[in-house]
Amino acid sequence: MMTSDDLIELILPYNPKTNEKLIRGAYDFGRAMHEGQTRHSGEPYFSHPVAVAAILTEQQLDDATIVTALLHDTIEDTKASYKDLATRFGDEVAMLVDGVTKLTNLQLNSSETKQAENFRKLFMAMSKDLRVILVKLADRLHNMRTIKAMRPEKQHQKSRETMDIYAPLAGRMGMQWMREELEDLAFRVLNPDGRASIIRRFINLQREAGDVIPRITGDMRVELEKAGVEAEVFGRAKKPYSIWRKMQEKEQSFSRLSDIYGFRIITGTEEDCYRALGAIHQRWRAVPGRFKDYISQPKSNGYRSIHTTVSGRDGKRVEVQIRTRQMHDVAETGVAAHWSYRDGVRSQNPFAVDPAKWIATLTEQFDAEEDHEDFLEAVKLEMYSDQVFCFTPKGEVVKLPRGATPIDFAFAIHTRIGTACVGAKVDGMRVPLWTRLKNGQSVTIITAEGQMPQATWLDIATTGKAKAAIRRALREADRARFVKLGQELARSAFEHVGRKATDKALRTAARNMRLDSAEDLLARLGSAEISGRDVVQAVYPDLAPKTSGNVDSRRAVIGLQPGQSFERAHCCEPLPGERIVGITFRGKGVVVHAIDCDRLGQYEEQPERWVDLHWHDGTHPAVYGATLDITIGNDAGVLGRICTLIGETKANISDLQFLDRKPDFYRLLVYVELRDVSHLHSLMLTLEAEADVAAVSRYRNMARAEDAVEA
Repeated sequence: MMTSDDLIELILPYNPKTNEKLIRGAYDFGRAMHEGQTRHSGEPYFSHPVAVAAILTEQQLDDATIVTALLHDTIEDTKASYKDLATRFGDEVAMLVDGVTKLTNLQLNSSETKQAENFRKLFMAMSKDLRVILVKLADRLHNMRTIKAMRPEKQHQKSRETMDIYAPLAGRMGMQWMREELEDLAFRVLNPDGRASIIRRFINLQREAGDVIPRITGDMRVELEKAGVEAEVFGRAKKPYSIWRKMQEKEQSFSRLSDIYGFRIITGTEEDCYRALGAIHQRWRAVPGRFKDYISQPKSNGYRSIHTTVSGRDGKRVEVQIRTRQMHDVAETGVAAHWSYRDGVRSQNPFAVDPAKWIATLTEQFDAEEDHEDFLEAVKLEMYSDQVFCFTPKGEVVKLPRGATPIDFAFAIHTRIGTACVGAKVDGMRVPLWTRLKNGQSVTIITAEGQMPQATWLDIATTGKAKAAIRRALREADRARFVKLGQELARSAFEHVGRKATDKALRTAARNMRLDSAEDLLARLGSAEISGRDVVQAVYPDLAPKTSGNVDSRRAVIGLQPGQSFERAHCCEPLPGERIVGITFRGKGVVVHAIDCDRLGQYEEQPERWVDLHWHDGTHPAVYGATLDITIGNDAGVLGRICTLIGETKANISDLQFLDRKPDFYRLLVYVELRDVSHLHSLMLTLEAEADVAAVSRYRNMARAEDAVEA
């Protein structure tokens, strides 16, 4: 185990002014507190905090962070208290150790809902002091390096947690080296055969072609010398997991994967970066679409570098990163560069990002997300994202994750712009909203008053901010629609028992049903969560219509004369549960219309033909036809899934008719047989929730005139 002197020897080269007494004091206190404790491997437990501290010295971090690493398990695993640490080492260290302890207790591998809440707590901890996360990441890295001592099921759990949470978090913070090592260590546990296969193929490749890295770095140095650029050149093969992920994403075999080597050029000045780029492109052919300039457009975590991919020796693609020494320091340590030391003083790296501002931008967009699952999705989207940079018409830069669309761009500018978006222009050309944006494009958002987000936008948007705003708008729009429908249903239900659905009656019903307000009651009534009978019974239990069991479809209507027959009007297709009226015809009996049917206007001058009708209460059979106007995406299997959904709601499809066929969508009429209007509402809600359904509405064909027979 490393001694306190060994640890101080690691700190002195970058911080000669380190407080050696503080470091030794923390070392001795931590060792005493953990005395007698051992790790799974049998080693003294204190060897772990010491190793975590050593990892943090590689990032040249301050004394407080190193001391926190030495003490990070004392509050949780020993008799030491927060007060003890504050008294001995100061409030700053005590607060950091307490923060790490709370993170350790989050149990981030739990259920989705719990995990989302834990992410919120994690971001809160980060917002207080980012060094808490730096210690926790170093803690996880050492645990992964020594994971073989754990039980197999524990290894798998920790590796999955590392792959899902800690590795992408390290990458998001700019600590790419740590992300790659965490991923590879987790990959070794989660898919040992896959990792071994990649390594074997690497060995075979080197046996066949030799070690190409020294040859290519030598060629690059020659070209840079010719151009008069002083620079260091390094090359390496990419990590096994990075190669595996590329194989999965591109669906390519190892033999077809080209850019498995990466090279880094470190220059003295920013000007030399661009001169080096010119020398590389002059010597080797650049691969189109694989150039990114993060110097002129830095990432939010301060990362700056030029990325390009070129065809090197034998046509093999290699990735080249070009940056200055200061940019490289930030690229290696990311947000941690803010606390790094050099020659005993805090490093004044102009490219180091302010941690407070960085964490504010990361957490701001998640604050408004109420749903746990939506929040978790938004977090993971942002954690794994790479960036593209687009411009507004005024030349302002908008940063978006790779794969972003004009909808993401619109919401990134302002929620109001995103909500009112009806179209977009990219570089002056009108494009569909699902277009994937590329670096350097100029985007103009076209808006219109009254426009509201569509449910299909959730499949188009990629950013957490856009998805959260769309869901919020859809919830508000659905609620307003359900409240309006609930008002009509309540009015009809109360009129059926000779009462009025007054505000007071609705408030009373809501209170008796333990709902927050009358509006909440109406929203639930409109969305078919409760029935009109339930609402009436909550206010007038003695007047509420009693359920009378199954209803014979031949006698489903009340109000007919003995022996008088009826049929439903083809124009409005009334369903049980809707207010109805009958019109008499010679030889046809009574034709039943919905009370709001436009065709009824033809009979205003003939009141003698009108018959007051209403539907029987009880359970009706699913034999009443209704027509739905549905627009769906033109993709394989979509129509089959829609038909399956309709069947799952116990509705029967009697016919289909296509109205419009486009390359990207179909519009069709679906004739279904239903029980009642609640069955219809339930079916429409199910279809609206389906991602491949762009629009669904009830279709009423007023042009159909089979019942327009003269009396």
